[in-house]
Amino acid sequence: MIVDDENLALWKMEKLLQSQEGLDVNIDLIGAFQNPYAALEAARQEVPDVAFLDIEMPEINGFELAEQLWELHPQMQIVFVTAYQDFAIKAFEVNVLDYLLKPVHPARLTVTLNRVVQYLQANPAGINDENRTRKTLCCLQSLHYRDHEDEPQSFSWKTLKAPELFAYLIYYRGKTVSKQTLMDLLWPEHDIKKASTQLHTAIYQIRKMMKTCGLDVQISYHDESYRLVLGDMALDVEEWESCLREAPAVTPETLSRHLAVMNMYTGDFLEEHRYAWAEPEQERIRLLWLEHAKPVALCHIQLGQHSEAVKIYQQMMMRMPYLEDGYAGSMKMYAELHHLSEVRKVYQQLTDVFFEEYGITPSKEITAWYRNWELGVISSS
Repeated sequence: MIVDDENLALWKMEKLLQSQEGLDVNIDLIGAFQNPYAALEAARQEVPDVAFLDIEMPEINGFELAEQLWELHPQMQIVFVTAYQDFAIKAFEVNVLDYLLKPVHPARLTVTLNRVVQYLQANPAGINDENRTRKTLCCLQSLHYRDHEDEPQSFSWKTLKAPELFAYLIYYRGKTVSKQTLMDLLWPEHDIKKASTQLHTAIYQIRKMMKTCGLDVQISYHDESYRLVLGDMALDVEEWESCLREAPAVTPETLSRHLAVMNMYTGDFLEEHRYAWAEPEQERIRLLWLEHAKPVALCHIQLGQHSEAVKIYQQMMMRMPYLEDGYAGSMKMYAELHHLSEVRKVYQQLTDVFFEEYGITPSKEITAWYRNWELGVISSS
């Protein structure tokens, strides 16, 4: 397939392709199109192996057209054809197979076509889907995945923006996110043309990464918007919330089930990445965890498993040092056990953290409880 808004350029490329000799495959031309929309329609009817695209076109530029063609056929190879040298670097940023400078020399075209042949021989149709198995995409603590043996596997990204874009689309999974929103979020300092190129590059990296890792994740593009859809993939945060909703009340009989749910929570949502936009979701999920952890800790105390309760209260203080729940639970438990120094130590920790980190003092309720406890200790001694 050839797409170029200049009729003469189309004619020249078509003649060059027809004159190629000595290749291991035949060249069948689906069509030569001045109208990119006509090219897209043709690509819906047939499956091209390679498309030669001009970059500078008035209706849809080559980067946009490549994006939409990849949406139809992820395996398709793209070769950009341009009269401008500065587009060469951008072309490879998008990870296209090759680029050609106009006027195209026959020998240089032969090199490109040999690359196409080599790719097709190394990647026959369907090879990427044969060994696809159910895996789990993970957002708790960090962005990674677990393979079919439940072993954690990391992604090897080339840039910092691609994983953030991937994480953002996962957060809005199943919903459409406008191209403009993504550019404003990730490349606010760039002009629209450069930001658009960066976005296409990052989307391509994500798709390539999903293919390499064998993950059933699709990113569709329609009406200037992107949409991520999980196919036969689990998402750890969804699994955890589902188990949390379905769990019965916390009792000594159901404690083991609740501990299994707690073990599923390996960290806060995208905790290691420190994305500012993820903070509201982190807080929402942390509060869900907190409301589950409190009755579990109390159940441990009821069963005399104080060390287990301490671990949970320590996690509360670590995850949410700005809330009193962990401190209060620890102090009350230590008070019942008559561990006087531990009660004082936790109250001092609460006071120090609140003042040094947030410039506030503990609430009137917790302060009153502590003072009454101190008075009780003094009077009993």
